[in-house]
Amino acid sequence: MQAIIKNFTQNPKNDILSGLTVALALVPEAVAFAFVAGIDPLVGLYGAFMMGLVTSIFGGRPGMISGATGAMAVVMVHLIQKGNEVGLALDQPIENLGLQWLFVTLPIVGVIQMSAGLFKLGKFVRLIPHPVMMGFVNGLAIVIFMSQLGMFRENIDGVWTYMQGEKLYIMVGLVALTMAIMYFLPKITKVVPAALTAILVVAAITILSGLDVSTVGSFIREGGGTGLKGSLPHLQLQVLDIIPTMSGHWGMVISTAFLLAAVGLIESLMTLNLVDEITETRGSGNRECLAQGGANLLNGLFGGMGGCAMIGQSIINVNSGGRGRLSGIVAAVALLLFILFAAPLIEQIPIAALVGVMFMVVIGTFAWSSFRILNKIPVSDAIVLIAVSAITVWKDLAIAVIAGVIMSALVFAWQSATRIRARKRMKSDGTKVYEIWGPLFFGSIQAFNSKFDPRNDPNQVEIDFLESRVSDHSGMEAISNLVDKYEEFGKKVKLVHLSPECKTLLMKGHPGLEPYIESNIDDPRYHVVTDMVDQEV
Repeated sequence: MQAIIKNFTQNPKNDILSGLTVALALVPEAVAFAFVAGIDPLVGLYGAFMMGLVTSIFGGRPGMISGATGAMAVVMVHLIQKGNEVGLALDQPIENLGLQWLFVTLPIVGVIQMSAGLFKLGKFVRLIPHPVMMGFVNGLAIVIFMSQLGMFRENIDGVWTYMQGEKLYIMVGLVALTMAIMYFLPKITKVVPAALTAILVVAAITILSGLDVSTVGSFIREGGGTGLKGSLPHLQLQVLDIIPTMSGHWGMVISTAFLLAAVGLIESLMTLNLVDEITETRGSGNRECLAQGGANLLNGLFGGMGGCAMIGQSIINVNSGGRGRLSGIVAAVALLLFILFAAPLIEQIPIAALVGVMFMVVIGTFAWSSFRILNKIPVSDAIVLIAVSAITVWKDLAIAVIAGVIMSALVFAWQSATRIRARKRMKSDGTKVYEIWGPLFFGSIQAFNSKFDPRNDPNQVEIDFLESRVSDHSGMEAISNLVDKYEEFGKKVKLVHLSPECKTLLMKGHPGLEPYIESNIDDPRYHVVTDMVDQEV
C-alpha cells in the first residue's frame, strides 16, 4: 500500500504545479503536431488528453508524460492523405475520410503495442548501447529546437514568413526573459516551479502592456483552426461505415499500423530509460507497452490522434518536481479543462513563453558531456553517437535507434570475431589438441576454420572448447563441417568440454555428431580448485 501511495504522489503540491506547467506546454505542441498530420487541432488535443491520462495511471513509471508527438504525426500524414484522396475519388465524397482511416488504424496500433507488452518485449530497451542513448537525446534535442523555430513565423495574407523587425525583437526578448526566469528562479527558491512562474509572468506582461505578440489562440487560427473550445471526446461510431472504403488499401493500413506501433514504442521506451536515469529509479518497459497500446486503442475509438511518450514534456515534469502519477493525471485533466472551460484564458498565453520553456528543455536534454568524451571513447562508439544524432534529425527517431543498434551490434560482432584463438599442443600419444578460446558465432567462423589443418594433422585430433562457447547456429554448422573434413581424410576427432547447452543443440541438429562428443571429461579447473581446498584444510 505504501508503494502504491508513493507512486501516486510523493509531494502533492509539486505534482499538481508541475502537471499544470506540462498542460500549458502540451497545448501548442499538440496543436502543431495536428497541423503536421493535417487534421483538426482538437483531434491532437483529445489525443494528448487520452494518452496522458491512461499512461499516467497505468504506465510503466510515474512522472512520464505521453501525448500527441511529431514522430508519429509524420507517419500518420501519408495514411491521412491517401484516405482523403480516396474520399475525393468517390461518387459521393466523404469529408475527412483520411481522419476516419486513422481512427480505424489506431486500435490496430494499440493491439500491436499491447501484444509487445504481453510478450515482454519491453525489456529489450535495456540492450540499447549507451552511445545510441546519447545520440538519441542529442538528436531529439536538436529536433525539439528546430521545431520551435517554426514558432517564429507569422501568417501574412495566407503566406507563412519569419518575423522581422520589432515583432521579432519582442519575440526574442520574451523568450530570453522566460529562459532567464527558469534559470535564476531555482537559485532563489524552489517553492514554485520555475517553468510555470515564467509562463505566468510573461503572459501577465504581454496582457497588461497590450503587446502585439503571437499567442496560442492566434497560432491555432493562423494554422487553420477555429480555437480551443471543444466538447468531451465521443465514441466514433461512424468509423464502422468507413471500413468498406479501405478495400484494396489494407496493406497500407496494416504497414502504417506496425510502423506507428514501432515508432511509438521506441520513443516511449527510450524516454522511460532517460527518465529512469534522471530520477535514479526504474520503470517497467512491459507495463509501458501495455499502457501505450491501451491509450492508442482508446484514441481510435474516441477520436484522438494517438501518440506516445514525450521526452520534452517528461523532462519539464520531472525537473519541476513531478515524480508521482498524480502529475501526469493533473496534466491530462487540466488539458481537458482548458479545452472545455478555460479556452479564452489559455489562448492569451504568448507563444514566446512556451518557446522559452522548450528551449530550456533543449539545453537540459542535450548531453553536453558527449563533446568532452568524443576523443576518449572508442572511435566506433563516437561514430555511432554522431550517426544516431544525425539520423534522428534527418529521418526519425525509430530509424535512428534501429540504425544505431545495428551499427553497435556489427562493431561488437567484428571485435568478437577477432578474439577467437586456438592454442595447439601435442599429447604423449601423438594426439594434437586444439584449445579454443573465445566465442564461436557467425562472425568468427572464418577465423575459427583457419586455425585447423585437417590434411596435415595427425590421425588423432582433439578440439577443446573449455574456454569457448558456441553462440549460434553458424557456430554449430562450422563444427559439423570441420568434423566432416577430418573424416574425409580418415582422421578421428573428439570434441571435448562443450557446454551442456551446446551439446544438446549439436546432437539435436546433427545427431551424427554424437560419437565425436566426449561427455565424461571433467573440467580440469575443478581439480585445481579442489586441490587448493584440500591444501588449505
